[in-house]
Amino acid sequence: MAYALRKLGLFVLTLWAAVTLNFLLPRLMPGSPTDAAIAKLAQNGPVSAATRAAIEAQLGVPNGNIWEQYVTYLHQVVTFDFGVSYTFYPQSVSELIWQAFPYTIVLLGIVTIVAFILGTLIGVLAAWKRNTWLDALPTLTGTFASTFPYFWTALLLLFFAGYVAHWFPTSGAFGPTASPAFTWDFIVDVAYHAVLPALTILVTSLGGWILGMRNAMINTLGDDYVTFAEANGLRGRTVAMKYAARNAILPNLTGFGLALGGVVGGSILVEQVFGYPGIGFLLFNAVIGQDYPLMQALFLLITVSVLIANFLVDILYGVLDPRTRR
Repeated sequence: MAYALRKLGLFVLTLWAAVTLNFLLPRLMPGSPTDAAIAKLAQNGPVSAATRAAIEAQLGVPNGNIWEQYVTYLHQVVTFDFGVSYTFYPQSVSELIWQAFPYTIVLLGIVTIVAFILGTLIGVLAAWKRNTWLDALPTLTGTFASTFPYFWTALLLLFFAGYVAHWFPTSGAFGPTASPAFTWDFIVDVAYHAVLPALTILVTSLGGWILGMRNAMINTLGDDYVTFAEANGLRGRTVAMKYAARNAILPNLTGFGLALGGVVGGSILVEQVFGYPGIGFLLFNAVIGQDYPLMQALFLLITVSVLIANFLVDILYGVLDPRTRR
């Protein structure tokens, strides 16, 4: 309990620092959202002071001193009220995020968990059967697959499986005639459209989990307690999973926490290639359109998700390795 409370206190402190930085950074940048909007209007002629005031009121530009803005900002964070999007006006930022969030969680969340579990198990097997074909095949395949960038693999799958073979859709999260609803037909349609993006992420990320677990497992297999367990006549599966793998998985858990936290940020290039309407696709359009409220909300969401994932991994570390609780 003391260990969990220490980690919780550190989490709260880090969260406050992240929220505060997210408030300060846009205000330290030169210019403002109003200036960006007026610059576009000025291309058609001079912009009056009344027009500027109307734009500020319409976009919800904060006023008052910095402390008043900070208090207002904290209230907006707690109530999930991040204002109106400039790119997708008049939709609110919160509405846009809630629309894109489920697609990213379904796509990247499930794929990340599957890749971690599958890569970890294959890495354990490769290390236990080292210097055999069960070690060489996944190691070489994983190394080869992990060298390809996300977008390059996505383009290959899009061309061959989408445009040439016509096996899967080439863009979107669901068909043009589908209506978003929690029905079996819509779920199947969404899963069908997510096959190519999911396969892209799985192929390019699986090798890293395999190689990381294999290398950590090989180092662990040389420790005395593993040799002692083998000398006591324990089954190979018991020694591999309960003794060696339990300690070897700790470095992989750190990477898994970062990857799981990064799920909310989406895979920007993959979602852009496939036109998949997730958080990454939304962030790309926010940056292109200089949509400051949307960017600020997305950056905060990504930061908080990484902090939460790391906090959960720290707690899991304490369960798996009692030494970390000291």
